[in-house]
Amino acid sequence: MPSKPKRKIRVLIVDDSSLVRHILSDGINTDPDLEVVGTAPEPFTARDKIVRLKPDVMTLDVNMPRMDGVEFLRRLMPQYPIPVVMVSSLTQRGKKITLDALDAGAVDFVSKPGTDISRGLQGMMTELCAKIKIASTANVSHWKNKKFTLPSQRRLQNNGSLTSSTDRIIAIGASTGGTEAVRIVLSSLPATAPGIVVVQHMPSEFTQMFAERLNICCAMRVKEARSGDQVTNGLALIAPGEQHMTINYTDGIYKVICKPGEKICGHCPSVEVMMNSVARQAGARAIGIMLTGMGHDGADAMLAMRKAGARTLAQDEKSSVVFGMPKEAYERGGAERLLPIDNIAGEIIKLLS
Repeated sequence: MPSKPKRKIRVLIVDDSSLVRHILSDGINTDPDLEVVGTAPEPFTARDKIVRLKPDVMTLDVNMPRMDGVEFLRRLMPQYPIPVVMVSSLTQRGKKITLDALDAGAVDFVSKPGTDISRGLQGMMTELCAKIKIASTANVSHWKNKKFTLPSQRRLQNNGSLTSSTDRIIAIGASTGGTEAVRIVLSSLPATAPGIVVVQHMPSEFTQMFAERLNICCAMRVKEARSGDQVTNGLALIAPGEQHMTINYTDGIYKVICKPGEKICGHCPSVEVMMNSVARQAGARAIGIMLTGMGHDGADAMLAMRKAGARTLAQDEKSSVVFGMPKEAYERGGAERLLPIDNIAGEIIKLLS
């Protein structure tokens, strides 16, 4: 008996430009695993087609008439959670709106090509198809009936204090869905927490703005890392896009080294690179945290951290957008326990106390 053909991932394209809708449709339909089931020029038409066509994934333009993509997401996700991949521009406003969209429930984003349109378009379509496939596996059910608040409204006014020695360090790795998860953890830690190093898979055009937004809603200071930055209590350093970040411990001081390099585990910056350096340089003085993300980046390095005496935690499946990196870290023995995202900061505080 012949095997049943594999079901294609159903995609809805939302963009105000008919040319862009045509280009995206043609590009997505060339992938044998994907099928464009509909297009929409603006959010109101999109809403009707979501209900009628029941797509698996939606691609969404940032700038549209009547209602921009972010406002559409804020209204849509609590009522009808659906995995969304944003298609954004690299203008300053485009970058801001993209990060707003991730706050509002988008799973991921791709950037429209800048100068070399033909070559850039091919690369964008390859990336978009890959991210649609990842998004189709994403868990967005936690957005159901969720009340949206702006990140600046989420700062915890009284999140306690810690007496931390300066040789403690916290290493956090995240990918798909990680912008929200990183924010939840960092904004729940006190200003006196040990120094933190974070690798969030993100292009170089976005990491500085991501750090600046976190700095607004966290008691700790948050900034994009630069080579030579000291990792100190009350400071979280975000790895710059397209640069690996490692730490070095000399004379009782941690400093970061940031430099370009080949992709490791498919990424630069790589959690694997960062956590391996933490295992070597910090050993039992470290805490490792693995958050939502596709793939296995950092799984073996977290095991190295644990073997060196570090305490290690990972986000559980129910609260993860994509339970890839946390699952791999746990199954390979790197993560001691799986915890809901809302419990991770509290457990860090317990471990430090």
